[in-house]
Amino acid sequence: MDESPASLQPVPAAVYRKVMWRIMPVLFGGYILAYLDRVNVGFAKLGMREEPWFSDAVFATGSGIFFIGYLLFEVPGNLILHRVGARVWITRIMVSWGLVSSLLAFSGGPASFYALRFLLGAAEAGFFPGIILYLTYWFPAHYRARIVAMFMTAVAFAGIFGSPVSGWILERAAAWAGPRPWQWLFLVEGVPSILMGLTLPWLLTDRPSVARWLSEAEKAVIRRDIEAEEAAKQAAGVPKARLADAIRSPMLWLCCLIYVTFTIGLYGVSFWMPQIIQSTISQDSFEVGLFAAIPWTCAALGMVWFGTRSDRTGERRWHLSIAAWAGMLAFLASAAWVERPVPILLALSLGTTAVMCVVSGFWTLPSALLSGTAMAAGLALVNSVGNLGGYLSPELFAWLKARHGLGAGLAFVGLSLGLGGLLNAYAWGRRAVNASR
Repeated sequence: MDESPASLQPVPAAVYRKVMWRIMPVLFGGYILAYLDRVNVGFAKLGMREEPWFSDAVFATGSGIFFIGYLLFEVPGNLILHRVGARVWITRIMVSWGLVSSLLAFSGGPASFYALRFLLGAAEAGFFPGIILYLTYWFPAHYRARIVAMFMTAVAFAGIFGSPVSGWILERAAAWAGPRPWQWLFLVEGVPSILMGLTLPWLLTDRPSVARWLSEAEKAVIRRDIEAEEAAKQAAGVPKARLADAIRSPMLWLCCLIYVTFTIGLYGVSFWMPQIIQSTISQDSFEVGLFAAIPWTCAALGMVWFGTRSDRTGERRWHLSIAAWAGMLAFLASAAWVERPVPILLALSLGTTAVMCVVSGFWTLPSALLSGTAMAAGLALVNSVGNLGGYLSPELFAWLKARHGLGAGLAFVGLSLGLGGLLNAYAWGRRAVNASR
């Protein structure tokens, strides 16, 4: 049987499927732990409010100050990853955030609580944009929305599994000796991050060119597709080499603003969902965890379908904007139904699904604007500035809740998503105009 050289070439879809099954489980597991350690303070709050020094205001400031540390160290962290590789840098990040997360169990007042939350943000800085950058080494643009969506379903799975586990720890740890239940929560949930971080040097491969588990022909497929994408960017005048190019890009700053509106929605859900459910559905900590898993399950299913459909059609602008507007309507409805358990759970499920669709699908925009070192810096800049929404969201939610009730906080989250949908539609329209010039 005569086999031509062309017939021996690997099928690209098979190559990328092989890469996906090799690297995505590792990244997925790491992000589950990252997100759980970031937001488990929402469950810890159910026990911490018995401490004389704790209040809604302390919770809001402690939740948000995480993102100040995140902002300060995000860009240098991503540049270091681009230089030294993911194996070394992601290991450092995971071990350090696991240690700091466990140390939160020793918070003795507002000052130590704020300091440790700030350090947690500094320790984790670079993880998420580093992974987004890392994925651009392995997958070309036409695979990226579904791959990022798969990666970010870790947020939903952190809610699906982390919520019941956190509720169970709070419920059971009352009978355990020594620390209080909320302290056990931080201690127990910080350890897996340390252990997984220590295994990463053996689990991750920095780039396709050094992957022993890929054949030379498979490496050539990835190299060809990535180089073709880079060449298309250069032909369109996309900045490549300089950090200053990222900072000077007006479109990148617009991306930052869009992401602020989306992260207000994300952390409005993540930090406050346990209290929303406890206030409207159940007082039992374990049941709160079980009910909180329902919206996250819907989000996990919805965002993978959303990313796959966006990649298949090649359409980004209206997928993202319509999802953002659907989230707006869902949170406005939840504000109106704040005293009705079943309707608010349905609205929260739709709203959480919409939020996760927009924060995962969003990353196709900034990664299309830059390349090279400028991409490394630009992705980190967008994530760090955009995550200021994580600082603003708990503070403003707490302020609105204290003065106007829970529904006002939910309405604020919804209106933020609506604004993000408008800005996103404008941004993609401007990119289309610039690309045609």
